[in-house]
Amino acid sequence: MAEHKKPKKKKFKVAEGQALSDVLTAMKAEGYQPVRRFEQPVFKEENGEITVSHQEIMFEGKLMNEDEPK
Repeated sequence: MAEHKKPKKKKFKVAEGQALSDVLTAMKAEGYQPVRRFEQPVFKEENGEITVSHQEIMFEGKLMNEDEPK
């Protein structure tokens, strides 16, 4: 009876070199569907100058098959 409940929302980070489709597949396997995509630049300092290293991508997933009345 003490079933572990999953959180209604969960964030999934795309690792460097990882394909977006891999993250979306992992989300679906855990029972989440993407509802929002976040992107933010990652900066690095090189020779006294600040430059953009890469974009960090993160998805927010919502638990699928919720039995909530709305």
